[in-house]
Amino acid sequence: MKQELVLRRFRHRTFGGAIAGTMLALLAACGSAPVVPQDPPIPPVTSVAQADQQLAGVARERAAIEARYTEREKVCYSKFFVNRCLDDARERHRSALAAQRTIEIQASRFKRQAVVDERDRQMAAAEKRYQEEEARLAAQPPKPPPEVKPEPPARAPTAPARIAERNARLKAAQQQDAKDAGKRAQNVRDYEARKTESEERQRQVAERKAQKAAKEAKEAADKAKAAQGNAPANQPGQGQ
Repeated sequence: MKQELVLRRFRHRTFGGAIAGTMLALLAACGSAPVVPQDPPIPPVTSVAQADQQLAGVARERAAIEARYTEREKVCYSKFFVNRCLDDARERHRSALAAQRTIEIQASRFKRQAVVDERDRQMAAAEKRYQEEEARLAAQPPKPPPEVKPEPPARAPTAPARIAERNARLKAAQQQDAKDAGKRAQNVRDYEARKTESEERQRQVAERKAQKAAKEAKEAADKAKAAQGNAPANQPGQGQ
């Protein structure tokens, strides 16, 4: 009876040791941190067409990422260490979506910048044409007053009437010349006003460019800060 009891204890210890060894091996195999593949560097965007292609690719890749994540979740529930497998799947899912988000931000920013640059080019071209037209108008000499031809000597009986008619023409010519002088002065004032408006538009364009540069710098700083704050920490897995 005593020998049988000893034999049972020996068998129990041997079976328990085998189970413990198997558990330790599984823990060693699953205890390492999940390895997430690193995405290749994003190529720079050089055209609007390339930006559109990247945005379309992001939409397709996101659908594929969600499908892969769903499939990994199903596989994890059939494994012994479910939590560790799910953590690995979530990290891969997060990393893949983050990479696609980076591509999307770069392509969208390029398209917005292309719209702004095109608008600035059109404004600069319109301003150049305007200044050239103003310079051409300013360079034209003012029209001389109409030449008054002297009247031929009148006959004695009609001399007073002819003299009166000539004086009337001279007075009308002088009045027209005075009117043209006022018009020329008004043209000069209009030119100065348009020049002032042009300088104000140029100042506004420069101010918008400065604000845009400051905004992009702030976005870059916020993005770097967010990236540091979202860095994944190595957490040990929980077995179920």
